[in-house]
Amino acid sequence: MRGGERVLEALCGLYPDADLFTLVHRRGAVSPAIERHRITTSFIQQLPMGVRRYRQYLPLFPLAVERFDLTPYDLVISSSHCAAKAVLAPAHARHICYCHSPMRYAWDQFDAYFGPARKGVLASRLLYRPVMSRLARWDAATASRVHRFVANSAHVAERIRRYYRRVATVVYPPVDTHFFHPSDVAPGSHMLIVSALVPYKRVDIAIDACARLGIPLRIVGDGPERAALERRAGPDVAFLGHLSDEAVRDEYRQALAVIMPGEEDFGIVPVEAQACGRPVVALARGGALETVVDNETGVLFGDPDAASLAAALERVARITFDRARLRAHAEQFAQERHVSAMRGVIAESVAAPVGTRW
Repeated sequence: MRGGERVLEALCGLYPDADLFTLVHRRGAVSPAIERHRITTSFIQQLPMGVRRYRQYLPLFPLAVERFDLTPYDLVISSSHCAAKAVLAPAHARHICYCHSPMRYAWDQFDAYFGPARKGVLASRLLYRPVMSRLARWDAATASRVHRFVANSAHVAERIRRYYRRVATVVYPPVDTHFFHPSDVAPGSHMLIVSALVPYKRVDIAIDACARLGIPLRIVGDGPERAALERRAGPDVAFLGHLSDEAVRDEYRQALAVIMPGEEDFGIVPVEAQACGRPVVALARGGALETVVDNETGVLFGDPDAASLAAALERVARITFDRARLRAHAEQFAQERHVSAMRGVIAESVAAPVGTRW
């Protein structure tokens, strides 16, 4: 599971009898701790290929979340990277939004998803730009439906301030540092990526950088960019698809280093890798500035291109990293800290007068 699902799993632990509402749900895609809850899906679940190709129904997301009936509930907690924060909570309820990011493609990453290079000049300008502009206006307007924002990083808290004009409390996502831990396995000579294969992750520059240096690369994850990335990659790149948590842990332990080539809002993968005693090579932007210490727990590179990343890969191979230091740094993001912080935020929010907004 990715970071958003980890946050949801932690919330399910806090509220084992809570009802869940989601746009779509594919059974088996999340943990048993989540599956045990009563799950209500939106009408997108019933549309053609709605579960697997739900992104194609993006313009319908606002209508879908606003149709959820939350009348019986006194507390609503949304886990949102797109539309969930716009649910219509009843007047007597508190609504806390754990925000992974304001809608990326509607705000500052339009070109990465729908720009002329990806969709063509006419489609980008005449079709996608008007749709995304309308979504951005809706996204900003519905921020007032949230009583309190919780951001997954200081980077996202700043984006919430910029786009929503709201203050957010920072609570880092939970990392299971009991599960992700080092082993005695000697690392190999290859690099590793664990990522959804979507445009902003910039897996393409990692493929190019490793090709420049002749370094093998293993890629865990899947997504709409996989076919294009496979065409770009040479024989030293292995696409592994989705793996179990146990298999991902083994991949972390066996890699020389883990690469995070794109700008992340937080980035749970670098912390999992460090918990397993492996260094991270990450773009020096966004959440990586909060999770990776240059020359101590990994290497940061400045420009989002293959040349800058290749130089960082050469540098990480020359450094001897202290596994205990890597592990201690990851412990700052342990699941127990997340749960304790969320308990405090929720208790404070519930105790405040109805209608209080932070």
